[in-house]
Amino acid sequence: MDMRELEQQCKNCFKCELAKTRTNVVFGTGNENAKVMFVGEGPGENEDLQGEPFVGRAGQLLNLMLDAVDLSREKDIYITNIVKCRPPKNRDPLESESECCIPYLRKQTVIIRPKIIVCLGRIAATRLISPDFKVTKEHGQWHFKGGMWFMGTFHPAALLRNQSNKPDAMEDLLSLKDKMKELEIIK
Repeated sequence: MDMRELEQQCKNCFKCELAKTRTNVVFGTGNENAKVMFVGEGPGENEDLQGEPFVGRAGQLLNLMLDAVDLSREKDIYITNIVKCRPPKNRDPLESESECCIPYLRKQTVIIRPKIIVCLGRIAATRLISPDFKVTKEHGQWHFKGGMWFMGTFHPAALLRNQSNKPDAMEDLLSLKDKMKELEIIK
């Protein structure tokens, strides 16, 4: 299965209640040959309307932060979410909703074969790194699982609400860049 087939399969999904209220499935975007994947929790209103992850204010902040460390969403990263449909009022995805969507994320990971997965926020980190992951305490720490490196960091939307964490988030991105150099993903 290739990425287009998987995306079409995802767009035809009605396994959970989120499908009933979505405008668009927000599958993923970026370089499908990237060795770095960013995974958030789920689409917000702007993402649901446009069908792309991280296009609202949080996405704009993420773009600025990536630019600051000389990384590009289009060139260096593939970005997606745990759930592909917007939870009502941007609430956290329910466990049952995550369970329905996680097979799509796993298949995206198999197709892309990243060396690094960066979890944007608590929901993604508790799902992919450890169920008791604490972003404020463990952000920027590297974990090796299943042949891939994982790091959790602050969700850009959380940084908009609490700007005092921006310096830590920038340090995390610098650590990402160092890990990319170490793994010879970039020079």
